[in-house]
Amino acid sequence: MHQSVYYKSPLGILQITCTGNAVSQVSFVNRKGAEKIQEDEVVIEEPGSPALKKCIDQLDNYFSGQLFEFDLELEQPGTDFQQTVWTELLKIGYGRTESYLSLSKRIGNVKAIRAVGTANGKNNIAIIVPCHRVIGSNGSLVGYGGDLWRKQWLLQHEAKYANGVQTLF
Repeated sequence: MHQSVYYKSPLGILQITCTGNAVSQVSFVNRKGAEKIQEDEVVIEEPGSPALKKCIDQLDNYFSGQLFEFDLELEQPGTDFQQTVWTELLKIGYGRTESYLSLSKRIGNVKAIRAVGTANGKNNIAIIVPCHRVIGSNGSLVGYGGDLWRKQWLLQHEAKYANGVQTLF
């Protein structure tokens, strides 16, 4: 059974969906293909499932700088390759970044840089599966379904709490 709620984050409205006891989606509402909702029109619902409540509690703690690693059951359909990439994303530590090249090396295929980028872009569990932590080999911010300004905000937020750094870029 799918249950969804809207969550007001510092980066705008997130739609959180759970399937049973697992988080299956966390997405920015203004993402391509998503319904356009004005923040003042959103009715924030009380989460019905324990999985939604746990996700919201952990996002609250993440945004307040008190949570550095999510502890949630995740369920995201994808190919074996996508699952491998998403598993590796979960290994990139809070406040750290990794390039698409190093991520492709880590999965054992240096030529898979574009495929890694594509799998990264198909991640439906933003923030929790930290695709925002993947950057270009030259250190530039590239590719983020939630818009680059959000990627920069997330990286600066994490750097501030992980390292006491106020700005990253």
